[in-house]
Amino acid sequence: MIGRVALIASVSLAVLFAAGAVALAAGEKLVTQSKGPYGAYVSADNGRAVYMFTADHNGMSACHGACTQVWPPVMTKGAPIAGPGVDSAELGTIGRKGGTQITYAGKPLYYFVGDKGPGTTAGEGLAHFGGKWYLVTPTGNEIEKTAAAKSTGSW
Repeated sequence: MIGRVALIASVSLAVLFAAGAVALAAGEKLVTQSKGPYGAYVSADNGRAVYMFTADHNGMSACHGACTQVWPPVMTKGAPIAGPGVDSAELGTIGRKGGTQITYAGKPLYYFVGDKGPGTTAGEGLAHFGGKWYLVTPTGNEIEKTAAAKSTGSW
């Protein structure tokens, strides 16, 4: 009898864990990263840096068409989830063609195709598509390059 109760308890925990994993997968989790010359910045749970675009206004994206090929929007299928160092009150979403884009401090978020993986921030300070692109601080502000931290990227 004890073995059967233990088995039922194990199966129940596995089901609860799986349900939690599904719930987490439904939203894009954001975390604060402190890697790189710019200090702390917001990234997606996959470790990729996210950027804001100065041409965006009133919480609406100005990046469409060819822009989204270089700066893909950070999309979610559910409510975004705040990770360590990210203010959940600053997380939001906007509708756009193709789904729901995550915002932080009212700013739509994007990835940069020139970033080659977690911790890469090659898009910081670039001018493309009628605006500038910046990493986002955990307080929702843009990070501006310092003279000592300028990128030498080819973009």
